[in-house]
Amino acid sequence: MTPAIATKDEELDRALRAVADRNRRAILSVVRASPRSVNDIAAELGLSQQVASHHLQVLRAAKLASSTRVGKQQFFVVETDGLAAVQAFLNEFWPSKLNALKAAVEAKVRKDG
Repeated sequence: MTPAIATKDEELDRALRAVADRNRRAILSVVRASPRSVNDIAAELGLSQQVASHHLQVLRAAKLASSTRVGKQQFFVVETDGLAAVQAFLNEFWPSKLNALKAAVEAKVRKDG
């Protein structure tokens, strides 16, 4: 495996592990519309600040979230570029499924006349 492929696979693995957790998916949903502080995220999801911070660290390591410091607070947002590896992986499955669906519909149309 070449280094570029290994890096791409590692990015995909980190991203998939990150979104596999229900709390991290909820955090991504909370911060997708606008930047939010750890305290806001924790309060909205009913998590402790420590738990929210842990999940945010995982999301940042997976490049699915980033933060900006304003004074003493950090505000988190979704990094849509980080989701690109997951999207590219999932997109690989659609052409064959769509072709199979098209063939099934065409066969039914031919049969039903």
